[in-house]
Amino acid sequence: MLQTLGLEYHYQHGKKIVFPEIEIERGQRLLISGFSGCGKTTLLSLIAGALQLQVGDIKFDDQDYTSMSSLLLDRLRANHIGYIFQTLNLIPFLSVSENIGLGIRFSQSRKSRVGNLNQEINRLVDSLGLDKEVLNTPVNRLSVGQQQRVAAARALLGKPDLILADEPTSALDSDTTKKFLNEVMETFDASKQAIIMVSHDASIAPYFDSVIDFNKHYA
Repeated sequence: MLQTLGLEYHYQHGKKIVFPEIEIERGQRLLISGFSGCGKTTLLSLIAGALQLQVGDIKFDDQDYTSMSSLLLDRLRANHIGYIFQTLNLIPFLSVSENIGLGIRFSQSRKSRVGNLNQEINRLVDSLGLDKEVLNTPVNRLSVGQQQRVAAARALLGKPDLILADEPTSALDSDTTKKFLNEVMETFDASKQAIIMVSHDASIAPYFDSVIDFNKHYA
């Protein structure tokens, strides 16, 4: 599904990162671990097509990023990638249901997989351990753990091919982290989807099929 080829990124302040190459197929769960500032978020942004490639290429289902316009990359991201942001990027004055629904707002193909939107939102909320009573509650009134689940539901809505998760458990304690990851992995469709998660927490490695340790890569 996804392959990175010779990726490098040069920051304005002079730092350069040479990324290890990645290949991932549907059904795979990849964890990228490493210290803060080692380039984990940058790599996800490159894979999402949200950050312009400088050196190297990325292939998604045989589509080369270097041959695609910014508009085509935007479409690829909307149709095929669900992103759980480290900062969540929820709209505080919108309800839980409205925030989740944003996950397919710009993708007709993901909309077509949903069917009844309210039923699918209810299913995701239930599978991720959220109380359905919060569906009409503004997200800024929820706990951090609840907001993490809303962000995950938004990314999972419409069954995108690839789920990218940037430190989704960074604000959670150990018990809540385990519960959150169990719920996400149970909702994950191993027959159609792949997931790449980045985290500084190496203890979550057992939830994944493979691990790339950036600490070793940059040692």
